[in-house]
Amino acid sequence: MSHELCNYWGWCSSNGKHKDISCRDLLRELEKKGKITLPLALRKSGSSNQIKLLEHNRTPIQCSLGSILPLRVKVVTSPQDSGVFKSLLAQYHYLGFNRTVGENIKYLIYGSTGTELSCVLFGSSAFSCAPRDNFIGWDSQSRRSNLIYTTNNTRFLIPPWVRVEHLASHILGLICKRIVSDWKSKYGHSVYLLETFVQKDRFAGTCYKAANWSCVGQTTGRSRNDRYSKLKVPIKDIYLYPLSKNFREVLQNA
Repeated sequence: MSHELCNYWGWCSSNGKHKDISCRDLLRELEKKGKITLPLALRKSGSSNQIKLLEHNRTPIQCSLGSILPLRVKVVTSPQDSGVFKSLLAQYHYLGFNRTVGENIKYLIYGSTGTELSCVLFGSSAFSCAPRDNFIGWDSQSRRSNLIYTTNNTRFLIPPWVRVEHLASHILGLICKRIVSDWKSKYGHSVYLLETFVQKDRFAGTCYKAANWSCVGQTTGRSRNDRYSKLKVPIKDIYLYPLSKNFREVLQNA
């Protein structure tokens, strides 16, 4: 059904693929609000998305950055790599791993000897974020039109047994140099701005500062699902990284 609707509506990404997952999420939301009634699912949603927790090599790595260079940055494409990626986040990231919705890229980072050192996830940007929107110069129309040309670093994990000074900022630097090309290869369009949200009571954002990301403000401490200002969530610093000199010109074009 979702593929038929995508075809009927012309709901496709820049590379011509149906936005199937986004369409399914929309249908479920409409059913939840009583607007439509969906047929019974052929299988339980998410039943194929169980994360298998793998055994990882937890031998301590505590050395200089130079001793593990060059790093290898790998885009996750195979089921095997995807399993490693999900397992690492599920076990060792404080937010865990939830299925991705919309455009995203997953990276695994290896040291010179092939040891897993990190995993990094970029996904959908926040729909509305006043400090970011002001930094870009967005009004509501240009934001809706161009949000797809930005992406959010939603997960960044270096496992607890890896202790290498300056590793995190070095990884960010490597990814910033290649993510435009990777995004074009996967989705057929570029991205012009990276964003991330750093929880203030947990992290200082040191690696983002060292990698030349700019802190443009803080979140309000409200949940995106909070209609009445009653739900409190941790306040986060907002960091941005432009990927081209003309990012404002492109992103302001509605």
